[in-house]
Amino acid sequence: MKKIGYIFCGLALMAMMASAQDKKIKKADTKFTNYAYASAIQSYEELVKDGYTEEEVYKNLGNANYLNANYEEASSWYGKLFALEGADIDPEYMYRYAQTLKSLENYKESDVWMNKFKIARTNDQRALVFDENQDYLEQIEARSGRYELKNIGLNSKVSDFAPSFYEDGLVFSTARDSGLLSKNIHRWNNGSFLNLYKAAQDDQGNFTGVDKLSKRLNKKTHESSTAFTKDGKTMYFTRNNSDDGKFERDEDGVSRLKIYRATKENGEWNNIEELPFNGDSYSVAHPTLNSDETKLYFASDMPGTKGESDIYVTDINKDGTFNTPKNLGERINTESRETFPYVTESDKLYFSSDGHPGLGGLDVFATDLRNENGEIYNVGRPLNGEEDDFSYIINEETKKGFFASNRKGGLGNDDIYSFVEMTPLDFTCHTAITGIVKDKETNELLTDASVKVYDKDNKEVSISRTDANGAFVMEGKCTDGDYKVVATKTDYEEGNKTFMTVKAKDAIGIEIVLAQVDKSVPVGTDLAKYLNIEPIYFDFDKYFISEDARMSIGKVLAYLNEFPKVKVQVRSHTDSRANDAYNITLSANRAKATAEYLIEAGIASERISNEGYGETELTNGCSNDVPCSKENHQLNRRSEFIVVK
Repeated sequence: MKKIGYIFCGLALMAMMASAQDKKIKKADTKFTNYAYASAIQSYEELVKDGYTEEEVYKNLGNANYLNANYEEASSWYGKLFALEGADIDPEYMYRYAQTLKSLENYKESDVWMNKFKIARTNDQRALVFDENQDYLEQIEARSGRYELKNIGLNSKVSDFAPSFYEDGLVFSTARDSGLLSKNIHRWNNGSFLNLYKAAQDDQGNFTGVDKLSKRLNKKTHESSTAFTKDGKTMYFTRNNSDDGKFERDEDGVSRLKIYRATKENGEWNNIEELPFNGDSYSVAHPTLNSDETKLYFASDMPGTKGESDIYVTDINKDGTFNTPKNLGERINTESRETFPYVTESDKLYFSSDGHPGLGGLDVFATDLRNENGEIYNVGRPLNGEEDDFSYIINEETKKGFFASNRKGGLGNDDIYSFVEMTPLDFTCHTAITGIVKDKETNELLTDASVKVYDKDNKEVSISRTDANGAFVMEGKCTDGDYKVVATKTDYEEGNKTFMTVKAKDAIGIEIVLAQVDKSVPVGTDLAKYLNIEPIYFDFDKYFISEDARMSIGKVLAYLNEFPKVKVQVRSHTDSRANDAYNITLSANRAKATAEYLIEAGIASERISNEGYGETELTNGCSNDVPCSKENHQLNRRSEFIVVK
């Protein structure tokens, strides 16, 4: 009985421990579900220390750190997740794991997981882009080294980001002054709420003072990401969904982001209104204007969004109203984050993304909005690095700008850096088309051949000529699609090769084979007539080749050398004098003598045959017993060169 009592006590203790553990898990899950990621991380880590290992815990620990840009920690938890036996894990975790490995500069291992992700998600835009740009590191390296960076003096020990050009200085978002009261701490990352500040600059570019932008703009919510009209009278900015400065939350308890517009009157910002395409169940944030202020670009996860957030554009009408926002499409947007757009005076779009091939975290990318098929370019190091790099702005005239990053060595969580663009990014797409042209029969490389490229509409794209090595190099279109390269050369038939370009990839190693034009005459032709040579006459009862005959045969010889595939039959004839049998023998001797002359001159014997016809094919009526002049009889003493192949 005592043993039984011990057993029941043990079972009860185990049940109590399991119940306590279940409560801890439920509490951690609740924090994670409610976006309290910083607190959720702490709770999950305590569970792991207690020996609790489960797929969902590792997933949430990885995601909570990933969404807080703690990529090293996220990578560790994702690694443990994939080490679990028998776990059925969504491929999205492969992608996130690959991204975090980049932040550790482990690009080789990252590519391994990206290839696994590509197999698992064949139609995912990120997989397609990766597959088409497996040399992305080389591409990034080619665009690197174009910036000089400087950590500027206005940064604090907390988060400073989202700079905007305003008057002679900057407006930016910062968490520097929200205090230590719990109501001012954001549960996502235990950071303070954000306010808008302005900083003036002197003539040397130094920041001389930092002040709050306006009490009417800064409420007890997040405010960030501003855009100003050139006259400084209208601004767009990001703020949490709120009512009179108080958070408004959706059914999940989340206060989404919205874009607001304000106008400046008598030195103060008034008429603050939210834009009509905002929503309570999705976020709209990070506004930027195009050069003539007729379009507003922003990031959102509104219905129709491809990824976690996409970049959109809306037209601003003359009366200040807005058209329905339009998603910029899969050329720019992926299944991950595209955010913080900025549009320059020349309509170059800069944005941050962790969906396009980069160095880790968010990287800054650029594209030309005036080219609907334009490439997406990673701007390269040192502006991009292994952590998050975002909220890029640039003055195209001065080549000076600013961006934010949480890279190592900064003063706070996010710092604003100034930069000078030493070398502009080349937005012109350069697609190389290279190859050779050669002879079909001999494989000889053909020089000075004309080479042209045509698009699918048969419009000429590019033209070149082959060099001394039979090679051609030219620049093609960057538009995806089918193309045809055509080569021509004198005495050759036209040759062509079709190819396809995807994502402006170079077309390298095209080989075009040209066949010589067959100028040989048809079978059955008498070369004597075709070459308009003097008839090869023979003296009476003779079959040696006379000097006059040698000149005529020389033209036949030249033709046979030019067309080495042509075969001929030498046919010799006599007049009707002498008996028929004798004339057959005489003509055969004449044909043989002519053939041997050609063979001795270098023509292969298998190309020359001969036959004597005697008087069987007279050219006139001078047959037996018909009186004819010597001249008429001579017309029958002839040799023909009939093409037989």
